[in-house]
Amino acid sequence: MRKINTRSIINFDNSATTYPKPPAVSKAVAQAVERYGGNPGRSGHKLSMRVSEKIFAVRQQAAEMFGAQTENVAFTANCTHALNIAIKGIMQYGGHMIISDHEHNAVARPVYALSKTRGVKYSIARTGETDSETVENFRRLITPETKCICCTVASNVTGRLMPYRELAALCKALGICFIADGAQACGLLDLSLSDGFNFLCTAGHKALYGPTGTGLLISDGEYSLSTIIEGGTGATSALLEQTPFLPEKLESGTINTVGIIGLGEGLKFVRQKTPAVIKAHEEKLCRQLREQLSDIDKIKFYEADQKKVPILSFNIGDIPSAEIASYLSEKGFALRGGLQCAAVTHTTLGTIEQGTVRFSPSAFSTPQQVTALSRTIKKFVANN
Repeated sequence: MRKINTRSIINFDNSATTYPKPPAVSKAVAQAVERYGGNPGRSGHKLSMRVSEKIFAVRQQAAEMFGAQTENVAFTANCTHALNIAIKGIMQYGGHMIISDHEHNAVARPVYALSKTRGVKYSIARTGETDSETVENFRRLITPETKCICCTVASNVTGRLMPYRELAALCKALGICFIADGAQACGLLDLSLSDGFNFLCTAGHKALYGPTGTGLLISDGEYSLSTIIEGGTGATSALLEQTPFLPEKLESGTINTVGIIGLGEGLKFVRQKTPAVIKAHEEKLCRQLREQLSDIDKIKFYEADQKKVPILSFNIGDIPSAEIASYLSEKGFALRGGLQCAAVTHTTLGTIEQGTVRFSPSAFSTPQQVTALSRTIKKFVANN
């Protein structure tokens, strides 16, 4: 089997998972395996207490970063896990909810599943040309049965920002729960529960620079979730009922202590650099690529002029996006082709058959790497 030297691959698929990670993250993961072998919250012995303190410190970091109470930060396996807990916890007993037409399958699939198993009704709000038009499209779909609006903060396909503050205000005024998918925005925007989220779900392994297998479910405490997983929590263990206390209520089973400790260093990295600085750096690289490819008539960019996080999605003529991504991979560049797990979004964009090629840089990407990519794309176009 041919060995692949991952260090020779330039990663522009950071919307999926940031790579490389800050050195401190790798070091923390190694130390966690070597030094923090206990099970947090499960005993009073020193091994357990030592790791419990470490996990609590990361929970505090996340709470401070997103303006939450420490006990209202639950660790999950990823953003999808967090969204499932929030969506199913609110909608488990039926009702109506609204999502946007730019959702990832992490939102669309749980909602669809609930419509088949729990009788949940759902509507898809069209994204307008302006934020006010988008909010109005949500407003028109609200019925007396509407319990929840669940919306991405930023599209994972194009980076387009949804008017999340305005939607939060609408939900608050009408007593509707607001769940936000922050997977593409947390770490790039200064998001906080003060923006009006009832639940903010995010991944630890994307722009928070933590390891895979980590996520966060952050709550303002206003809504109590029905659990979709029950089990050992280390709290109220004499009762067969799931403990009502947060965050243990939402963290059944042994949590990913190694990943969470690594995530703590990712959070430190983002807070020290600041989301604004990271976002500005990545935006500059997106502008650079677009400008360097602007003279190619065959290239179409999607929603590039909208308010967005640093993601640039494009196609070259009618060539399948997967074919382009495969070619770029052979040349040493990792970009995401296809549907990016977002069928609803691609239906909206009219790219459900072709998909798109997604460029997403990170804090570690460089202008020199972008120039090398643009040259490679131009060679591809010249030969096709």
